[in-house]
Amino acid sequence: MPWKKEKDQDSSDLEETDTEDSSKKTRKNPNITLWSQVRAVFGSWINLLLVFVPAGIALHFSGVNRVVVFVINFIAIIPLAGMLAYATEELALYIGEVLGGLLNASFGNAVELIVGVIALAQGKILIVKTSLIGSMLSNLLLVLGMCFFFGGLRRVEQFFNVTVAQTAASLLALATGSLIIPTAFKMFASNDSGVAPSSRGTAVLLLVTYACYLYFQLSTHSEMYNAPSAKSPKKPSGRKSEGDAKRAFATIGGRSAGTSGGQVNQENLVHDEEKDDGEIPQLTRLGALITLAGTTVLVALCAEFMVSAIDAVAGSVSPEFIGLILLPIVGNAAEHATAVTVAIKDKMDLAIGVAVGSSLQIALLVLPLMVMLSWWGVGAGKSPEPMTLSFDGFQIIVLFVAVIVVNYLIQDGKSHWLEGVMLQITYLIIALSAWFYPVSAELA
Repeated sequence: MPWKKEKDQDSSDLEETDTEDSSKKTRKNPNITLWSQVRAVFGSWINLLLVFVPAGIALHFSGVNRVVVFVINFIAIIPLAGMLAYATEELALYIGEVLGGLLNASFGNAVELIVGVIALAQGKILIVKTSLIGSMLSNLLLVLGMCFFFGGLRRVEQFFNVTVAQTAASLLALATGSLIIPTAFKMFASNDSGVAPSSRGTAVLLLVTYACYLYFQLSTHSEMYNAPSAKSPKKPSGRKSEGDAKRAFATIGGRSAGTSGGQVNQENLVHDEEKDDGEIPQLTRLGALITLAGTTVLVALCAEFMVSAIDAVAGSVSPEFIGLILLPIVGNAAEHATAVTVAIKDKMDLAIGVAVGSSLQIALLVLPLMVMLSWWGVGAGKSPEPMTLSFDGFQIIVLFVAVIVVNYLIQDGKSHWLEGVMLQITYLIIALSAWFYPVSAELA
């Protein structure tokens, strides 16, 4: 009877709603044990490299060859960077979108910040500058290139929010200009005594710009940043996947039975495959805080020992190559893996947010902070010159080229694997030049 069907439908809807509510509660308050947290923190295969952490610390005090100390601590920071990023993401799930965004902004480039502060305190201004420029190049060319390449292998093209991407690229162009101007000042002015005060004023303005960008992203235009992009279907392959088999079974039944039940089952299966269960925290607040604090301390120790041993490595490898290429690999290892993984899943907005957003944090937050710390006396007396926004011409030109290439490739709001090859080839050309680039005595 009609009224009975409606009653059954209402009761099923209520049961469905109760189930959804309970699942949401379960996601918000999962049953987290001490053992599950240990598995969550140490369960990744990359954490096998954690054995290098105590080894690197012990070798620093053992008096062995400094090159060995550099290499071991270099490797040790890679898993620590991943743990630091993971703990930050877990803590962000508890404190809300706005504070979570600020936390990710602060700790997103924590390794680069720690390495920069330690190098600045030791008076290694060249390492500070090259490592930060290198982090921007690594994210813009290598990481984004790998995202475009691996994401485009199974798809003709991938789409992303062009407005968001171009906003980030425009801010990068602004940041690059803020480095070109002090560099030109030093190169062409008859008296370069104004470089330091102008760099400090520019650093303050860049920090204001970054604060405005955060407010724009998290508050006034958050809907624009959360707008979903078009998805691209995978290229057909020769073999049948499990999902294809389920779809085939769902439509079995012919026209008589399949018109209603078969079609409903097909839709349910498709929806089940595309359903996003949301992010479920794996750590408690205390567990995330302990992981964050402990990892930060270990990163600081390994970074200090690694930076202290750079002089020994610089005897056989150009300091320009160490800063532009080697050190960014350490700090961005976890971000590289995350960005490429989500790009393969066709989540290009997230991939571009990781790659380009990380470069923005370096340009608008970390670099100005280094200038401010130098202004406040960090590393005073260890270096003949303070930290400024005046860079070597080679560094500025390669960064300018990277920003121009990225701007050209993202302006249409879509990507394919060949664009990924272009970005990676550009990065390899820069790496090759950095290997042979001589560093003048005044920059070293």
